[in-house]
Amino acid sequence: MKRSIVITGDGSPTLYVPELGEHYHSIHGAIRESNHIFITAAFEQVKKTPVRVLEYGMGTGLNILLTFLSAKSTNKTVYYHTIEKYPVLMQEVNQLNLSEEEYGDESGLLEQFNNAEWDKEVRINESFTLFKEKDDFRAARPGGAFDVIYFDAFAPEIQPDLWTEKLFRKIYESAGPGAILTTYSVKGIVRRNLEKAGFKTEKLPGPPGKREITRASKS
Repeated sequence: MKRSIVITGDGSPTLYVPELGEHYHSIHGAIRESNHIFITAAFEQVKKTPVRVLEYGMGTGLNILLTFLSAKSTNKTVYYHTIEKYPVLMQEVNQLNLSEEEYGDESGLLEQFNNAEWDKEVRINESFTLFKEKDDFRAARPGGAFDVIYFDAFAPEIQPDLWTEKLFRKIYESAGPGAILTTYSVKGIVRRNLEKAGFKTEKLPGPPGKREITRASKS
C-alpha cells in the first residue's frame, strides 16, 4: 500500500493513500482530530485506573501517543491493545516524528511504539503496556474486557466490510460494562449496526472540519 506524507491544518503530519483516496487523519489537523475523537470523547471519560484500551487501526501510532500523554498527566495505568493489518514503514514514521521543541524527551515515542515487537506485550514504562496485533480486524481476537475502544478504520464507503453488525457484535463482546467506543463516522448504517450489536449511540460535536462524531456505550 503506497503512502505519502501530508501536513495537516494544525501543522502535524499524516499519511495519504492514493489508491483509496484516503488520509489517515483529518487534513484540518491530525493531532487536533485524534485528541477530540479518541482522547476527550472516550479515554478521558473513564475515571478508573487501570484502563484497558482497544484500538482498531493503529495507523501511525498517533492515538497511542496521545493516550500515553493523557495517561501520564492523569496518573492512569494503561493496557493498550492495537490492531493493524498494514503497519507503516519506519522511514514514514521518521518523517512523522514530533518536534523536540514541543515534546522534549517524548518526541521519539512514535518511533518507539512503531518499533515495538508485534504480537507480544511490551512494557513502555511502569504504567503503560502495549500489545500490537498484526491482523485483519475481522480475524483479530483481543482478549479481556476493554474500557475504551477507538474505532479508526478507513471510511465505510471505502471499506464497508469493516463497519458491519457482525464486527461490532464481536467488539461488544470484548467490551467491559460501561465501555465507551468512539469513531469519526456518523453514517446511519454505522450507528444502526452499532445499535444492533448492543451499543447505545449518540452524536457529539466534531473537531474542526467535521460537524459530528459518534460515541457508543455498553450498558
